[in-house]
Parts: sequence; structure tokens; C-alpha cells
Amino acid sequence: MTVRRVAALLAAGTLMLGGLLSGCGGDRSAQQAEQAARSGDGTAAAGRRLSIATGNTTGVYYVLGGGLADQIGRHLPGHQATAEATGASVENVQRVVRGDSDIAFTLADTAADAVAGKGAFTAPQPIRALARLYDNSTQVVAATASGVTSIAGLRGKRVSTGSPNSGTEVIALRLLKAAGLDPDKDVDRQALGLPESVQALKDGDLDALVWSGGLPTPGITDLFTSLKGKVAFVPLDAVLPAMRAEHGEVYAEGTIAKDVYGTPADVSTIAVPNLLVVNETMDPALAGSLTKLIFDRKADLEKVHPAAGDITRDNAPRTGPVPLHDGAKGYYG
Repeated sequence: MTVRRVAALLAAGTLMLGGLLSGCGGDRSAQQAEQAARSGDGTAAAGRRLSIATGNTTGVYYVLGGGLADQIGRHLPGHQATAEATGASVENVQRVVRGDSDIAFTLADTAADAVAGKGAFTAPQPIRALARLYDNSTQVVAATASGVTSIAGLRGKRVSTGSPNSGTEVIALRLLKAAGLDPDKDVDRQALGLPESVQALKDGDLDALVWSGGLPTPGITDLFTSLKGKVAFVPLDAVLPAMRAEHGEVYAEGTIAKDVYGTPADVSTIAVPNLLVVNETMDPALAGSLTKLIFDRKADLEKVHPAAGDITRDNAPRTGPVPLHDGAKGYYG
């Protein structure tokens, strides 16, 4: 067997393994192995794998990211994709900047901090947006036995503020400060992901959790289904003015309708847009193809999660202050 034949078989085996890992929950090392197996003439380039940084496994980012990965594999010639569970927004931006992920979901407030080099970021980050997606709803859920009915009422309570380096954590800390609370002194703060937060609330180990996600979020649905009548949303209208005064109009008034989770009434919330971002160095042709794919396959994405129904061609280019990638600009025209 010739050296060329051995190399071809090894490359083929690597691509087959990559195919088994496509969709949700793949391993970044598979991409590195695939890249190492490419021949000098680029014959293996048709198997390029993209990594999508999403979020907690019971959140919308993960579900929708898996759907996007599937559509890339089916309809973007020469590419496969893997949706990876992460701590979400801050971590996702960091992954894209480092090159650990190619595409990332992020909240717009975190992305705005990234391009400005503030908050969790010590310098401006080289990210660009492909599209504005749907809006996240800030969901603060408290055990009714805790007596918490406002953010100010979280004083002295056990509160999950979300995964470390997540967009949820950014919003949670800002909510507490807007209500006049010191997150490190006035609450028993626990940095838990959504699955852990839901379980801790079920077990009585938490009084409340903060979550920023699309509607409905599977983990929150589970919570209201299993603890019906024992948990309730905390309204956020009282802290919205302070949030906007401090951080700008990226925070908007929103509502969680009662039919979303089967609650007794609608509840006021704070809405934050989601963006799909990439490194500024991404090839413009690929960035344009990915942007086009979102709209060409939008109906399929809606089948994965209804939040995709809120992605609109008119709204998608409104990603400021995060600049659009040149490839996305070419698509929008």
C-alpha cells in the first residue's frame, strides 16, 4: 500500500469520526485531528468542521445551536458543524476570539462590552456579528415559600446568578445592583448553571434563580411543571429604569405571557437581544453563506425551537454597537 493511499485512508477515517460527532455535544479535538489530516492540496477541505458555542444544555442556545449545526451539515456544501455546550455569552466571545469556536451565540449587552473592552473584557475584542436573532427574556424565579416578590426582596436569600462568565451572570449582577444590593454581601450568591439551579430550587437549596433565555426555556418549563404553585416569577419593571440609566437601551421592557409557562398572569421582564457572532477574520464568503443559511432554513430552525420565529430579515442587521461582518453586510445588501 502506498504512502499516499495510507494518508487518504487516514483522512477518510478522520472525516467519518467527525461526522459521528456532528450536531450537539461534539469534541473540538476532532476538528484539530481533521485539520491535521488535510493533504497539502486541500483534498480534505471538503470536510471542514465548524464549532458553534452555545450555552447550558437546558437552554435555548443549545437547542437552537444544535439545529443550526444540523442545517450547516445538510445545506452548506463542504462543511459540518458541532454545537458545544458552554457557559454562554462571555465564555462564547472568548472562545471565538481564541479560535476555539467559529460561531457563537451571545447576549447583546455582553457583546457590546466586548467591542468596547469593558466589563469582563480588558480590551476591545475582534468580533463581528452575522445577525441579530431573537430577544432573551430575563427570568427570575423564586420559591413562593421564600416570600420574594421583588429584586430588592432577595436580600439575605440564596440566589443563583448563573454560570460563571455567562450573560446571565452579567445581567444578574446588574439587576442586584440596580435594586441597591451588593451581590457579594447582601445575597448568598451561587454561580450555578441552569440545570444545577433548577435542581437546587427543587431540592430547597435555593430561594431564587436568575436566567436569561428565550421563551420557552426547557429548564424553566421543567421547573414550573414539577413545582406548580410553589415557584413564581419576580417582576422586573421596578429595576428597569436603573438598568437603562446605567447600561443603556440594550435593556428593554418585556413581558412573559402567562401561556408560556402556564402561570396565573403575565409578568414584566427585561428583554435583551441575542446576536450570532464570529471572529472578524472569518472568510467573508463563509460569513455570507452562514448568514444566508439562517434565512434560507429559518422554517427548519423554527421546528427546532419557536424562538427562531422571531428572527427577521429587517431586524437582523441591527447589531449595533457590534459591527456586522463584511460577509454578512454583503448578504443584507
